Amino acid sequence: MSDSAGSVRPESTPEPGSMQAAVSPRRWVSLAAICTAAGLVWLAFADLGVAVPTIADDFHADLSALAWANNAFSLVAGSLVIAAGKFGDVFGRRRMLLLGIVLFSGFSVVAALAGNVEMLILGRALMGIGAALILPATLALIPPQFSGKTLLTAFGVWQAVAWGGQAVAPAIGGVITDTVGWPWLFWINIPLGLGAYAVIHAFTPESSDASATRKVDWLGLATIGLAVFALLFALTEGPGVGWSSPLVVGPLAAAVVLAVAWVWIERTVSDPLVDLSLCRLRPYDGALTANLVMNLAYAGLTYLLVLWLQNARGYSAVEAGLLMLPATIGIFAFIPIGGRLDAARGGRMPVLLGLLVLGLGLFVFTPMRAGSGLWLLALGLVVVGVGLGMLSTPVSNTAVGDVPETLAGTAAGVFKMSSMVGGALGVAVLTALARAFTVHDSQDAIAQAGLSGDDVTAAQHALVNSASYADAIASLPQPLRDEVTSAVVDAFSYGVAQATVVTGVVSMITVLVVAYVWPRTRKDDAGLRAPARKRRGE
Repeated sequence: MSDSAGSVRPESTPEPGSMQAAVSPRRWVSLAAICTAAGLVWLAFADLGVAVPTIADDFHADLSALAWANNAFSLVAGSLVIAAGKFGDVFGRRRMLLLGIVLFSGFSVVAALAGNVEMLILGRALMGIGAALILPATLALIPPQFSGKTLLTAFGVWQAVAWGGQAVAPAIGGVITDTVGWPWLFWINIPLGLGAYAVIHAFTPESSDASATRKVDWLGLATIGLAVFALLFALTEGPGVGWSSPLVVGPLAAAVVLAVAWVWIERTVSDPLVDLSLCRLRPYDGALTANLVMNLAYAGLTYLLVLWLQNARGYSAVEAGLLMLPATIGIFAFIPIGGRLDAARGGRMPVLLGLLVLGLGLFVFTPMRAGSGLWLLALGLVVVGVGLGMLSTPVSNTAVGDVPETLAGTAAGVFKMSSMVGGALGVAVLTALARAFTVHDSQDAIAQAGLSGDDVTAAQHALVNSASYADAIASLPQPLRDEVTSAVVDAFSYGVAQATVVTGVVSMITVLVVAYVWPRTRKDDAGLRAPARKRRGE
């Protein structure tokens, strides 16, 4: 904090031998660059959805391929982010962050130059490698530079960028898509990434675990990575090939077996990828569960709503993106409130309250149909944003800021894996639910139109108003085309509404789960925070 003379004094002095880097008077500049790097990842995570209808026309791609283009990024990032957190502990968190920025920006070129959906999927997947290195490092570099109330403020800024980035991503993506074209969603990463790299290199101190060995648990890394990949592969492919298909059942079974094997490996190896003692910290478990569900709910909701606005209501990419902005009202207004409640009452209360409000916000969309007023959309987004804002700072502060510094990188890696996996699960699960309701509700109208079996399948797997959908119903006379399209639009609107209802129920159940896992008293909470406060000299 600055004194009246304009000099800067640290709020605490590290104890001798502390692993905390010296508090830098330039730490707020460092935080701005760190948050810029994290913001690039969250923009990439959420900005493609609004461009999906345009990409569907450009590449004549169906919903399954488009889901892969969207999920490839979070799938790879989620698979590798735990390992990236460990690498940060061992090799240096700033070093991993800088490497992540280089990879993320460089591989953006592959996606920008994509000439087909397969190349776009590859580019997005490669960008996920860089994202995996960026996210845990940006979080783990905050506690060494901040303490006390400024630590909560710094985490609040990070969360505001994370959730604000996801909230404004559809608007930014829509403007870019409708003006200079969707490839610029990727070109823009290069100058922003270079700027963040330069500032972090100049202003951010290195941080690592000096006691960590350089031995890497490659078996644990491979096992957890394959488990996450198998799970997300099954959920992404399920709506297209059927949930009883060997392509779905096999990976789901493999995910379970690999997850069990990973736990066994981590319990037996001398230098595990993840120190499972983290799981004995009950507030950490509660924060991790809440983080998974909040990301699942918001990522899936955003993806579905931007599709609904463009395909059921006929809005452009820009208009659809701008109509998603009401969520930012609740997010930005309640992030500081959540932080203050955390400081005064501990993290449990604002997390439970935030999950409850999030669930109520999802239920607001229950009556949504093709002709629903936009006020319903805006109201639901504002309420959802309030819940997210209330949750954000307490969740990250508990999961990252309140663990021993020797586990900071690993804790951040696990925490961000829950974010990326939760987001990918949200897109996969909510899309699957919406498609199932849509197909069931529109089956009769499509079947009775007289289309061939192949055309029926193509119509059910394509976005309404896309080139693929138009090709599938091209054989029908215009009046019948309009009738079928109207039935599909109504069914899709109903499907989106029902998917949000299911997600709202999940959020309410999560309130009960977190209330059970996270102790009602502050005894465990204080026990978790004591090591962190001691190491910061508080």
